[in-house]
Amino acid sequence: MGDGRAVLRSSIREFLGSEAMHALGIPTTRALCVTGSDAPVRRERWETAAVVTRVAPSFIRFGHFEHFAARNRLAELQTLADYVIERYYPDCGHTSAASGNAYAALLQAVTRRTAEMVAHWQAVGFCHGVMNTDNMSILGLTLDYGPFQFIDSYDPGHICNHTDQHGRYAFDQQPDIAHWNLFALGQALLPLIGDQALALQALDSFKPVFTRAWQVAMCAKLGLPSAMADSDTVATLVRDLLALLAQNRVDYTIFWRRLSHARADGQTGPVRDLFLDRPGLDAWMLRYSELYGHIECGLEANLMLNVNPKYVLRNYLGEEAIEAARAKDFSGVARLLALLTQPFDEHPGHEALAGFPPDWASQIEISCSS
Repeated sequence: MGDGRAVLRSSIREFLGSEAMHALGIPTTRALCVTGSDAPVRRERWETAAVVTRVAPSFIRFGHFEHFAARNRLAELQTLADYVIERYYPDCGHTSAASGNAYAALLQAVTRRTAEMVAHWQAVGFCHGVMNTDNMSILGLTLDYGPFQFIDSYDPGHICNHTDQHGRYAFDQQPDIAHWNLFALGQALLPLIGDQALALQALDSFKPVFTRAWQVAMCAKLGLPSAMADSDTVATLVRDLLALLAQNRVDYTIFWRRLSHARADGQTGPVRDLFLDRPGLDAWMLRYSELYGHIECGLEANLMLNVNPKYVLRNYLGEEAIEAARAKDFSGVARLLALLTQPFDEHPGHEALAGFPPDWASQIEISCSS
């Protein structure tokens, strides 16, 4: 019963969101342009239509495989799988891959890419909002920007889609949901794999790949070498930090940016200002400084500024640009695009767009039509 149309609001969000993610180094589809129209479209209210032209090597999704498997159309299922292997995963066709089973090798390769993508999401604080299998790319790309959000105050249970009443796609649930979606893909591919044990073996690679990728990303955010990603000391340091951020409702992006500057110039005051529990933060900072102080081969502190962005697409920034665009003023969209495609640069004169969100920002509700 859908009309198949997008609105200007959702098209601008996807355009800016996907380009921002690309600039952050996160696998994603890209957006080429937005074309507006005065045609009316009814969503939560009357809006105008638009088309966002998206670009990717492929838009094949997990759901395409489920479509054929659910209807027992195994010839089409195999044709699709063979095409994906030949076109995008040629190494899976080698007899050495996954005990010579090309389809199990495909499942394992998709599992690896998906795990690495979601690890990037968690590290940067990105909530997708609607992680069903039709929104999961077979290439491990961030796909279909609907009610997405970069979190403001850190809350691991944050729900960015106001229609997700049970929190299925909450921020801290994203890794488990991705794993569940991969099981759905594995179930669809099982008639081709022919061996449940091989399918489970491929899927079992998700958690270690995700954990390793996330730990490496968090080490980079802390200015620590990736060789320390498996360290229990680092894992405990990160866990305790995230607990502090949650307890103090600290702005996630601003914290990491201020910590980066603190590593570079030694001034910890701006970091301490973010916390009510300053003794707790001081104790954590002491452990942190002792850790990197003993590392001879650690990352240069200034490199943290190239890992922790100054600018992300906060919901309120998108809303302000969209409101202007509804009045045919696209200067706000252009300004955000310039900042978001160089998110690690300082951009003097635009500091307000890297500041704390206004109080009204917490009242923004986004849904699948956003």
